[in-house]
Amino acid sequence: MSTTLNSSTQKPDEPKKLSPLPCFEWLPVLCHNNSLGSIPAFFLLFLSCRTVFQEVEGIMETIIGLSNIDISIIFVYMLGTLLLGLFCTRYIGNAEDFFISGKSLPFWAIGFSIVVSDIGATDFVAVAGATFRHGVSAANFDWMGSMPAMVFAAFVFVPYFWRTGVFTIPEFLGRRYNGAVQFLNAAIWAVVLFLMLAIMLWVTADKLMHTVLGWNAMYSVWLMAIVTGLYTFSGGLTAVVFTDVVQLVVIYIGGFGLLALSLWEVGGWSALREQVLAKGPDFQQHFTLLLEHDTTGPFPWTGIIFGLGIVLAIAYMSGNQVIVQRTLGARTEWDAKGGMLLGGFLKSMIPLMVALPGLCALILVPHLPMEEADRAVPEMIRLLLPTGLRGLMFAALFAALMSSISGTLNSASTIFITDIWTPGLRLFKMKPLTERGALHMGRGFTAFLIITTAILAKPIADRESIYVFTQTILSMFQGPTLAILLLGITWRRATQWGGLAGLSLGVIFCFILNYTPNLFTSEDPFLFVAWWSFVFALIVTVVVSLLTKPEPEEKLRGLTWGSVIHSTEAQAALEERNF
Repeated sequence: MSTTLNSSTQKPDEPKKLSPLPCFEWLPVLCHNNSLGSIPAFFLLFLSCRTVFQEVEGIMETIIGLSNIDISIIFVYMLGTLLLGLFCTRYIGNAEDFFISGKSLPFWAIGFSIVVSDIGATDFVAVAGATFRHGVSAANFDWMGSMPAMVFAAFVFVPYFWRTGVFTIPEFLGRRYNGAVQFLNAAIWAVVLFLMLAIMLWVTADKLMHTVLGWNAMYSVWLMAIVTGLYTFSGGLTAVVFTDVVQLVVIYIGGFGLLALSLWEVGGWSALREQVLAKGPDFQQHFTLLLEHDTTGPFPWTGIIFGLGIVLAIAYMSGNQVIVQRTLGARTEWDAKGGMLLGGFLKSMIPLMVALPGLCALILVPHLPMEEADRAVPEMIRLLLPTGLRGLMFAALFAALMSSISGTLNSASTIFITDIWTPGLRLFKMKPLTERGALHMGRGFTAFLIITTAILAKPIADRESIYVFTQTILSMFQGPTLAILLLGITWRRATQWGGLAGLSLGVIFCFILNYTPNLFTSEDPFLFVAWWSFVFALIVTVVVSLLTKPEPEEKLRGLTWGSVIHSTEAQAALEERNF
């Protein structure tokens, strides 16, 4: 059966505006009774700045296109997630509990959390939009960019990160090289995570909530920021991981439900292929995974193989704090490896959920202009899904968004406290933070970060192609980061000055490559920027290391491949720790 949703360009009626909440009578009661644990009063005050539901009639007028069943599913899901996250607060007693769950996470929870934290509503919207515009070559970021890279990370990088007992990737680089490398890498990641948070909030609010429901985008931003920020603020990584376990189930049900209905409406895979190819010469490459090298699009085969497969994918899965932090909280090294491998298996199914609906949208919403490609899946949800399943799909998208935001918030606060604030205290010879002080500071930074990104979400993320913008940001530093990580673990001769030169000059080289006109045939050369900056940083690190004094043996113990494998003492300590 083939169906065309010709009403794709219709806009929902303007929603009824919500008025500010005039009363805060419940706030003193909550604070007096300490009903929400250690949540400060100012955050509760911020929580009450808007009314979500004032009366049932107002809800029905505001939520366009959703039935009572849909609304109930979404409300019950969000409330349940919030309560589960707040429940985890009872297990948070110090900074280690907040940042890495006291090293108590089992492999299955780690695997589920890695997948869910990496699949936000941004992926449902932006990857489908990229597939709508460029074809299935965009799906390589989850196929070639996930499973092989996660296997590599599980057996090469994760064991070393876990063995050292660090909280963050920059902290590991600081031990292997020096404090300057740690601070520079942490500062880069802090900026990138801030941008990622803004993108997640705005894509969901504008491309999804506004398109489907007609909600005011800024209202949606604040609603999502408050709910997610609250349980992340309270429960730390434990709350993030165990809410992710529930959210994975919801995401898979909603995602595969949308895929099944989309394929049913277009008449199956063969009919989809036939109808897309019949649309004209611009669509003949939409089913080609590896495009020609000289294509003007952002996904040529050379860029996919070298820039994505060798650099961006491995750097993302091995050096991204949001991903690796789950493995740092594993109870054993086996759980750390197993969690990463399980996550890789589950990730292999993601393109089916997020990319193929973008192809179906070419047939089901044919009048959608290419510059509005990121609205493909939201339009299909609004016009295709029946009552009940629409609410479930929204719950899935909320799940994806909330898990991504919560994971990013927790990782950003961990990096800030461990790699920026604490070294700064040492630099100025100030009193170091206590465990309790680090916990309070981490929570305070979490609240500050979510409020700031909500305020700045629109000016940062209101762009034509979110997916290309996101990948461009990552390509500006991932090549040099991977180079110094790889050399730091595998080459004992790499020195602190080699690592600093490789990272700093490599990032500068990224900007030169990206902003030099006509250097590459691709209009968006982020894959080539990642590859050549990786090669450049490797060369710089090796040359500078050979010209500088080798690192002492004591510093390298437990941080490089040979020092762990050939050390009897290190192996005995590792055996004791694993049991």
